[in-house]
Amino acid sequence: MSKNASELENQFLKELDDKLWKAADKLRANLDAANYKHVVLGLIFLKYVSDAFEERQEELLELFKIQADDNIYYLPRDDFDSEADYQQALTDELELLDYYREANVFWVPKIARWITLKEKAVLPLGTVLWEDETGKEVKLRSVSWLIDNALEEIEKSNAKLKGILNRISQYQLDDDKLLGLINTFSDTSFTKPVYGGVKLQLHSKDILGHVYEYFLGQFALAEGKQGGQYYTPKSIVTLIVEMLEPYSGRVYDPAMGSGGFFVSSDRFIEEHAKEQHYDPSEQKKHISVYGQESNPTTWKLAAMNMAIRGIDFNFGKKNADTFLDDQHPDLRADFVMANPPFNIKDWWSESLAEDVRWKYGTPPKGNANFAWMQHMLHHLAPTGSMALLLSNGSMSSNTNNEGEIRKRLVEEDLVECMVALPGQLFTNTQIPACIWLLSKNKRQSKEILFIDARNLGFMRDRVLRDFAQEDINKIAATFHAWRKGENYEDQAGYCKAASLEEIQKHDFVLTPGRYVGAQEQEDDGEPFADKMTRLTEQLKEQFAESDRLKAEIKRNLGGLGYAL
Repeated sequence: MSKNASELENQFLKELDDKLWKAADKLRANLDAANYKHVVLGLIFLKYVSDAFEERQEELLELFKIQADDNIYYLPRDDFDSEADYQQALTDELELLDYYREANVFWVPKIARWITLKEKAVLPLGTVLWEDETGKEVKLRSVSWLIDNALEEIEKSNAKLKGILNRISQYQLDDDKLLGLINTFSDTSFTKPVYGGVKLQLHSKDILGHVYEYFLGQFALAEGKQGGQYYTPKSIVTLIVEMLEPYSGRVYDPAMGSGGFFVSSDRFIEEHAKEQHYDPSEQKKHISVYGQESNPTTWKLAAMNMAIRGIDFNFGKKNADTFLDDQHPDLRADFVMANPPFNIKDWWSESLAEDVRWKYGTPPKGNANFAWMQHMLHHLAPTGSMALLLSNGSMSSNTNNEGEIRKRLVEEDLVECMVALPGQLFTNTQIPACIWLLSKNKRQSKEILFIDARNLGFMRDRVLRDFAQEDINKIAATFHAWRKGENYEDQAGYCKAASLEEIQKHDFVLTPGRYVGAQEQEDDGEPFADKMTRLTEQLKEQFAESDRLKAEIKRNLGGLGYAL
């Protein structure tokens, strides 16, 4: 894709984000962020499945009419007595469910399609809409009922969605508010988008997926501390995925939130297709997604997030506590990645006392950090790699067996790389964080790479810091160069490959700052004696200016009757 085309797409998506968010934000007066996200994301989901369904219908309609030896979809006009019969046959054929399932497109019953929703939502309450299977008249009760009815019909027709679509009637929103959202989403083209007179190469799932992800981030900001439970900053997720490189295999996240790591893994395969010479849609068939989440509404958000992108997933039978009710007990994944909640205190149960997962030591009852790490290691395949975000304390704490567990992990040569992150990256916590990368298949044995990335990134606004793509590329490239033994060099103040002996001397503390040292200062060529003379003279002048200003302020205050 040319740079110009990419810029047009980004501009189109930005304007779309702004427009849809402004429309959704009007609900804030009526609902708090924790609830209105379900209304908005539910409608986004409905619009997406309808658009994807219509896109498939248009494809099929063309295929039905193309005469070719290898076209199994062809419906010959000559087989029908009249044009009317032929058109009816085409219409009937479009309603065959298998055509949609084979293309990984959700089947949307007629009464759940967006066009039906749009047409029926403006009718007076009590209007007869259709007859049910028994012949009984179904009347319009409210717009929220109409939306819930559509969500229910889609769940009934798609086993994968059963129990995951959140109903909105419970939020008791006015019909006018919902009509406003329906109209806003209706005049937004998610299929065949055009921007600045140029037809964009974006599919409905790309656009809706982007909007869904943007909204999740916005909701996390709006909800503050609570919102962070289902959202990890996109740049951090991207960094972890770029470091792990999940091209194929089983991917597992035991604290999945809304499924950001799976979305990023999916995008990773698309973005690296050209350089790796593969067809991304074929490559994606070699990835299996497994996740777990304890919060019921977040579990549903994640399932919808996967559905929007056509990612097949296994999130267990239900939302459940990862430690007490492991939904994937037999899973051994090739890639495990997670951003579990930091420093959880109330996670312990006596039933976990002799758990098989605590291979490297029983985690402290008052902090779940090393419980998450060992749970992930337990689920790692013999050649697998994993990464998780933890608070900085995990790199140095010796409290209640944490130091011993860390020592065992180092001695067993499982720790591959440690990355210290800048502060202010998260919407929901100010706790400084780091990335642990562990592997059961280390290429550089008896060595750990330390990266101090605290000085990278930029301030996105007054509160939040973020990584630019160049920062992500720099860290990932450093890791891969070291891992492959190609063109890697230690860089003072940034990265250092330390031997296990060095780490032992530091009592198995894994804070990168201890190893990378201070950044070398450039020699400006000025002799030390000359520099000190110059700086001393400069300081003398500044002191004199300070005294002058102090005397002037005193004089001015005295003139006002406030002598010092």
